[in-house]
Amino acid sequence: MHHQQHKLGQDRQVPRPSKPLLTRDLIMRTALRLVDEHGPQALSTNRIAAELGVKGPSLYNHISGRSEVIEGLRELLTADIDFSAADLRPWPVACERLACSYRDSFAAHPRTVPLLAAQPIQSAEVLGAYEQVFGVLREAGWPENELFPVVRAFEYVALGAATDNAVGVKEAAEPAFNIGITALIHGLEQRLKAHLRATATE
Repeated sequence: MHHQQHKLGQDRQVPRPSKPLLTRDLIMRTALRLVDEHGPQALSTNRIAAELGVKGPSLYNHISGRSEVIEGLRELLTADIDFSAADLRPWPVACERLACSYRDSFAAHPRTVPLLAAQPIQSAEVLGAYEQVFGVLREAGWPENELFPVVRAFEYVALGAATDNAVGVKEAAEPAFNIGITALIHGLEQRLKAHLRATATE
């Protein structure tokens, strides 16, 4: 009995880990918080490690380096976009809804934009999300070589509005965003009609 009590006492003294368990997700969310609070220049693996109370090399069990962290930020923001809008038809409705959701996601973290713009997309998750939108456009008859430029055109308008929100002019950004998206859709509809006419007469 005495031995059992002694054993239980020993168990109670087992120290609990004081640091959070390092995971890729925790590293990415810490990086996002750093950029939100201190700007893109704050993003470094050493700064993330210090924030988590670990040594820099510990991060490399989970990530390959700064470039992967930037892709992780892109994944976090992309995960906040409502891709159920890709089920909507016709294609301009789907694209407008997606552009609005894209703007809202990036407007919540505008300081990440320079980092994301500085490197090409590498994440399989993000490329898969793009492929959903390409499917909508492909179905409508858009030629393969224009799928990415069309999606990027919507992104340009959305990112402009997202960074405008960052400087506290939401009221001005909203009508400008709506006018930009409406004009873009109108122009793209005309472009697609011309393409479909041209291919029908070939």
